[in-house]
Order: sequence, then structure tokens, then C-alpha cells
Amino acid sequence: MASKNVIKFAPRIKEIRLHLCQTGAESKGARDFVSKFYVPLKKVNPNLPFLIRECSGVQPRLWARYEQGKENSISIKGLEGDKVYKELEKLTK
Repeated sequence: MASKNVIKFAPRIKEIRLHLCQTGAESKGARDFVSKFYVPLKKVNPNLPFLIRECSGVQPRLWARYEQGKENSISIKGLEGDKVYKELEKLTK
């Protein structure tokens, strides 16, 4: 993925977290997302904490923390990696 197509997060985004299961079928898209998009996202947003939390049996979920500690999350259960990326775009607008 070319850097010019990667999301450059606004300064109001303070942290991104991804919760996923290492082996669960419902987290396959989340694992694919990490393989395909994590490095390009970190290259474009080097100072933004992007945390990946693995836990056996957990439902896959994306979290965004904004200014003043406000948080929002979205379920990514069963989504493909590209759709997880689209959900991240929505969550960080």
C-alpha cells in the first residue's frame, strides 16, 4: 500500500487500540489488517500510539481515544482486513 493512500490521523486522535484473538476465526480479518496495514500506518503516523492487544477468545474490536480522554469503539467481528481498514477510517474521522 502506497503511503499516500494511508490514513494520516488528525491531531485530535490520541491513540488507536485493536483487540483481537490470536487464533479465533472472528479475528482473522483483524490479523490480516495488522499484517497488511500496521507498518504503513505507523510510517505515516509515527508518534501516534497504535496498540495491538491479543487475548484468547476476545471479540475483535477497534478503539479510538480522542482529546480529553473520550473513547469510541466499533466491533470488527468477522470483517475482512480491508473492511477493518474502512472501519478505522470511519472511527477516526
